[in-house]
Amino acid sequence: MYPRSLLRMAKWARNPPSAKRVALVLTVIAICLAIFAVEHFFGAPDWMKVERVKRP
Repeated sequence: MYPRSLLRMAKWARNPPSAKRVALVLTVIAICLAIFAVEHFFGAPDWMKVERVKRP
């Protein structure tokens, strides 16, 4: 591990994030996972798919 990571972990151990911040991060992660699951199981719409441009 890098020394900077150890210092950051020590800082978090002494002063953990608030419950609101933890809830916010978990909510954002849940939203991202839900979007990924919808795209994985139902597929992405045609307008979201990337098409290669044919070069002359």
